[in-house]
Amino acid sequence: MASQPQTEEAFEGAEYDEDDMGEVPLGTTQTGKKRLFSKELRCMMYGFGDDENPYTESVDFLEDLVIEFITETTHRAMEIGRTGRVQVEDIIFLVRKDPRKYARVKDLLTMNEELKKARKAFDEIKYVEDLNINSTDKSHNVFSKE
Repeated sequence: MASQPQTEEAFEGAEYDEDDMGEVPLGTTQTGKKRLFSKELRCMMYGFGDDENPYTESVDFLEDLVIEFITETTHRAMEIGRTGRVQVEDIIFLVRKDPRKYARVKDLLTMNEELKKARKAFDEIKYVEDLNINSTDKSHNVFSKE
């Protein structure tokens, strides 16, 4: 009859140096790699039902997946169309067969165009208002010679 391993003894005998278990600053990994999306991923995870403060390991793992997806997509997009350059049309081409991704890309591009138009209209209105203010200031200037 084989004896069962004594796991409790293995854990009791293990010694850990508290310096080795130190906290890693938020936004970096143990290897020193900067985390780019930690804050946003935490918010997204919470929005999709995770804890308000999800485990750092979960966020880091998810970020690794996101970085890998972005890297692979970028490399694939660079091979399409003009070699070495990523254009919007290349991304659309890559996601064309995935209805959810295609719809999201289409929504984001539409929103981007609407924001450009709104900024342009706002800048034009602000420019006209500045012209009106400057012309009324000159006509009411006390020091002007009329």
